[in-house]
Amino acid sequence: MALQISATNPEHPALLLELPWHLPLEEWPEHHLVPLPRGISRHVVRYARAGDEVIAVKELAERPALREYQLLRDLDRLGIPAVDALGVVTGRTDGAGDPLEPVLITRHLGGSMPYRSMFETTMRPATMHRLMDALAVLLVRLHLTGFAWGDCSLSNTLFRRDAGAYAAYLVDAETGDLHTQLSTGQREYDLDLARVNISGELLDLEASGALHPSVDPIDFGNEICSRYRRLWQELTRTSVYPAGKYHYIERRIRRLNDLGFDVAEMQIEHSSNGDTVTFVPKVVDAGHHQRQLLRLTGLDTEENQARRLLTDLESWMATQDDYAPGDPLGARPEVLAHRWVREVFRPTVRAVPPDLRGTMDPAEIYHQLLEHRWYLSERAQHDIGLDIAVKDYIDNVLPKARAALPPPIDDVTAM
Repeated sequence: MALQISATNPEHPALLLELPWHLPLEEWPEHHLVPLPRGISRHVVRYARAGDEVIAVKELAERPALREYQLLRDLDRLGIPAVDALGVVTGRTDGAGDPLEPVLITRHLGGSMPYRSMFETTMRPATMHRLMDALAVLLVRLHLTGFAWGDCSLSNTLFRRDAGAYAAYLVDAETGDLHTQLSTGQREYDLDLARVNISGELLDLEASGALHPSVDPIDFGNEICSRYRRLWQELTRTSVYPAGKYHYIERRIRRLNDLGFDVAEMQIEHSSNGDTVTFVPKVVDAGHHQRQLLRLTGLDTEENQARRLLTDLESWMATQDDYAPGDPLGARPEVLAHRWVREVFRPTVRAVPPDLRGTMDPAEIYHQLLEHRWYLSERAQHDIGLDIAVKDYIDNVLPKARAALPPPIDDVTAM
């Protein structure tokens, strides 16, 4: 069989042809590889360069490779945080003409870390709780779209910083299935697998001495269940309100917005005697603040980053002379938002030298600067301003933190 490359982008096949597909992944020359941390996988996985992109290449049988490729594309279409599927390579043979396993190619998720790399230094319990929050949100989002993961674990997840929290991304969809809707049994099966897998992974870390002494692996395995159930209940529960109290429905929707979700479809029914109204969110979409920030500014960020940037944007708009809500002569929010990006956000981020940024994206840098400004202002008992905060952050914070951060993709050289 001749070598075949199925790719999502017409530019990728030409770039991918330059890679040594005639060799098993374990034997790829070092000049093709990129030294990035890898998680545990049942398959051989390598990071490589394809033109200007860093890709993850995973060897597996043809049928599961094609299936996972399609599932990842489906998840992308549904707006689920997962790695981007770039292509599948089949028909591989070695120099003697013997067949080699096909490979699945995904785009490296910039700024992300596998959980084992995050435990190279002892992780505090508070950070562990944030990881459980991120994983619970990811699992809920998957289940809301009808995706049964089949192997939810820390190993099959990548984590990115998200304004003091973390955002979780699905990496391995090989065992997944997409349905119109999941039953309670399907969701509970996924949840039980997550509990067992997470407890097992943390027990391994405990045995290696990489787990904080106060972290109980079994308790944290159970915690993913409790966090998942609380969020699922809030997003899907039926509410019964007195007739005429329609502002209660609006209050419930606002609460869902605060959690980062939009109600795309709802069901409202009056009781037979007209005394009560039943409200059920039928379709709930994640990314409320992301969409709001993207609409106003064009910035595409994680959810918590978007929430923080929107707060800063609103505070800044209130200081502008032409900001007059409801006044037809005042500047529209979209106009002010783009001015904020041009005059505040971009200059602030560009003030941080690229060699000190590590893996932080612009939104995370800006969040860190806002946090540092708050800290300095609290210490000084007055607002010290963003310019002073940026200078102090560059001079006193980043140089110390830089050594602990993984290198940015652009600084990575071949092994």
